[in-house]
Amino acid sequence: MGMMNFGLFGINNGPLADPDAAVRVAQAAEAAGFDSVWTGEHVVLPDPQAPPAPAAPHVPMLDPAVALAYVAAHTSTIALATGIIILPQRNPLVLAKELASVDVVSKGRLWFGYAAGYLHQEFAALGIPFDDRGARCDEYLDAILELWDSQSPTFAGETIRFSGIDAHPRPVQRPHPRLIVGGQSPPAFRRAVHRANGWYGFAMQPEAVARCIDGLERAAAETDRAPSLGELEITITPPPGPVDADTVDQYRQLGVARLVMLPRARDVEGIIQLVTNTAEAHHG
Repeated sequence: MGMMNFGLFGINNGPLADPDAAVRVAQAAEAAGFDSVWTGEHVVLPDPQAPPAPAAPHVPMLDPAVALAYVAAHTSTIALATGIIILPQRNPLVLAKELASVDVVSKGRLWFGYAAGYLHQEFAALGIPFDDRGARCDEYLDAILELWDSQSPTFAGETIRFSGIDAHPRPVQRPHPRLIVGGQSPPAFRRAVHRANGWYGFAMQPEAVARCIDGLERAAAETDRAPSLGELEITITPPPGPVDADTVDQYRQLGVARLVMLPRARDVEGIIQLVTNTAEAHHG
C-alpha cells in the first residue's frame, strides 16, 4: 500500500470561519504537502443543542462554496472538498451553479462530497421532507450531473423537472468533479459504490472503519459500479487531534487512502501546529 495522504477538516468553521485564519491554515496545509482541505455544512443548528446535532448553535460555519472560493484565491494546488454538503436540503440547480463556479475559480480543484443528512431539526426548519431524503439525494445528484455533463440538459424526476434550459460555465473537470459520498448506512454504502469516486467516514476509529468497509464490500456485491469510476477511494477523519504512526498504519492496512485531520485546537496557531506535526511525522 502506498503512502497515506492527508487533508484537513473544518476550513470553513469554528476558528477557521474567519477568512484570514482559513487562508493561513490552507496555505500551511498546502506547503506541508496536504492534498486537500474540507468543509463541513449545517445551514442551521438546534438551539439549544440537542441530539443528534454535532455542534452548538453559536459555532460559526461559512457556506462551503463561499469558503472554498475564498481559499481558492489564496492557494494553487490543494484540493477543495465539501465534506459534506447535505444534498436533499439544496436546490440542485442552484447548487450545480455554485459548485461549477468553485471549480472554475479554483481551476479544477473541487471535490464534491455529499450525503443525505441526518439532522431532522435542520430539515424541519428548512421545510424539507426528512423521510424521503435518500431518494431526494439520488435524484438531486442526477439533476446536477445532467446539468454538468449533458449538451442539452433535460431531466424529469419526482421532484425536479427541467428542459429547454442550459447553465454555463460547466465545471473545469470533465466530465465533472470527483464525487465522494458520506454516511454510514447501507443506502450510503450503495450510493458510494454505485455513483462515487470515494467514500468518506467522519470521526472514526479503525475498528469502526473496518465495520464500514465490510458494509461497502456487501454493497459492492449487490450494486453495479461503472468501470470508469475506478476503485472506491476511502477517506477517513479520525477522532480529534494527532494520530501516531501505529494508528496511521492501522488505517492504511484497512485500505484507507486519506486521513482528514480534525483539529482539537481552537486557535489558528494550534491548527497550523497539527498540520506541521502531521506532515513531519507521517511524510504527508
